[in-house]
Amino acid sequence: MDEPTLPQEVKEALLNANHVVALTGAGVSAESGVPTFRGAGGLWENHRAEDLATPEAFMRDPALVWRWYDWRRGLIAPLSPNPGHYALARMEKKFKQFTLITQNVDGLHSKAGSAAPIEIHGNIWFARCVQEGTVRENRETPLQVIPPVCPNCGGMERPHIVWFGEQLDQDKLGLALEALENCNALIVAGTSGVVQPAASFAGMARSAGAFVIEVNTERTPVTAMAHATIRAPSGEALPLLAKLAQTASGG
Repeated sequence: MDEPTLPQEVKEALLNANHVVALTGAGVSAESGVPTFRGAGGLWENHRAEDLATPEAFMRDPALVWRWYDWRRGLIAPLSPNPGHYALARMEKKFKQFTLITQNVDGLHSKAGSAAPIEIHGNIWFARCVQEGTVRENRETPLQVIPPVCPNCGGMERPHIVWFGEQLDQDKLGLALEALENCNALIVAGTSGVVQPAASFAGMARSAGAFVIEVNTERTPVTAMAHATIRAPSGEALPLLAKLAQTASGG
């Protein structure tokens, strides 16, 4: 397959950018083999993801919800970041300011070396005490105790994930919105552009004056808001953008 070609306006936008924001979605993780758990083919033991990833499901049967997350963690644990993840980690070091916002919960950006990704939907490798609200990392696979318990108070823990019907963490959202308002360029990679509020991020950044670059293998609602679209997998396109960032930084 031929290497994707970067449009000239993309090169100019990144060469002149001081603050770049990248927003990643499920398409980036899929290139590492992370399954899509929603929609067609997303059944687990005859349960739909949309029926398990809710506060109501957890209140009704916390053990069932945790068994599902334990299964997912087992699938994700052996997977490695792909070239797209590594490219974003390199870009972080090249621009004066670089902010990575991700909708993914698999932790692969951190595994690739990104210092502080804003994980707006949470992280599957963290658990939160339902009594104290304290959050801790837990990489035990498989989990020895389901549901896991808080080491501080002995209370039950839940996955540190934003479920359907829940609000995003307001601190994380605030950091994301501030970056979108102040960036020169936004790279939207591998996201369907239909899940709010991330679906609005491209329009917000563009309205604030940022140059919007979409990286996706197919057309999405983001396409209409983008100044330029690179029709290629993120694992192919993002390394090219990282190479361009090297030029931009003079490195």
